[in-house]
Amino acid sequence: MGGGPRRFLAVLTVRNEGAFLLEWLAHHRAVGFTDFLVFSNDCQDGTDAMLDRLAELGWLTHVRNDGPHDKGGIQFTALKRADRMEIVARADWILPLDVDEFVNIHAGDGTLTDLLEALPQATAITLTWRLFGNGGVVRYADAPVTETFTRCAPEVMYWPWRAAMFKTLYRNDGTYRKLGVHRPRSPDPDRLAQARWFDGEGRELDDQFKTRRIFSNYGRPNYGLAQLNHYPLGAMESFVVKADRGRAVHSDHMLDVDYWVERNFCTDTDTTIARMSPLSTPLRDELHADPVLDKLHRQAVLWRKSRFLELMEQEPFRALFARLLMTPPSRPVDQQTARTLMHFANLGRMKAKS
Repeated sequence: MGGGPRRFLAVLTVRNEGAFLLEWLAHHRAVGFTDFLVFSNDCQDGTDAMLDRLAELGWLTHVRNDGPHDKGGIQFTALKRADRMEIVARADWILPLDVDEFVNIHAGDGTLTDLLEALPQATAITLTWRLFGNGGVVRYADAPVTETFTRCAPEVMYWPWRAAMFKTLYRNDGTYRKLGVHRPRSPDPDRLAQARWFDGEGRELDDQFKTRRIFSNYGRPNYGLAQLNHYPLGAMESFVVKADRGRAVHSDHMLDVDYWVERNFCTDTDTTIARMSPLSTPLRDELHADPVLDKLHRQAVLWRKSRFLELMEQEPFRALFARLLMTPPSRPVDQQTARTLMHFANLGRMKAKS
């Protein structure tokens, strides 16, 4: 794609997440993303105005995605629109992300260039989630997510399978013609044989990853070269606000304690992402130095706090908050128990087919 510097594109879908946006952008610019395509929908906290200002400053491309949305949901609708955009066509590498996901590269100095130098044959790299739990944080505060939440799942998880889900950084060479939430879609059959998929540990993956897998082989390390820090919970107050928003993929499904329990792992500590702070903090300070952005950020923080108080007047959200307060951190399942659960799952699938 030309002889100039490689263009790394991150594609993001947001709603009412202005309080977290500047940290996310600064971190990913520090990691090496050159372009950001951000879709917003139905924002009440000023996220869309924030994105307009960031677009004026040349930081990103902002597209309003207020609807109507395809039956696949808000995120799928956004990605379908992205497929037709010039910013996607000119990207060398693409990675769709969510605002609670932070790329954490261990190779070299922690940049995308370092990761590609470690895997020079790769045309796709799976960045496996490492789940960061709530860590007992009740009150939402305007502080960096990556510094506030450092308790996480162990490096090797045996259950649930979603702990091994990944997002795919892939070369935009025509092998895949459409973006997807976890993996690129619509492969060109004539090009698939040349695709080379590697995981975050540096292992080459088999052919099933080229067409259908959305989670890594769990029960073994996946983070040697890179991982995806996933902060799906945040503070308990903030999770209640997230529950009010709904899921990005299935926005009509309210988040509840089942979502919380499957992600609230706090047995380990991982602060490796902090090594990007010398690069990301000045970028974040630069964004806050813009008076328009800083004001919009503070307004988004105040909206989040006031929205929580409003939700506490409603029984479903008050009950959810109380359950979060009563629920201890999740206990990782050992390998033998996971095998038993998998046995039951396989029995269920066999019966369903018969």
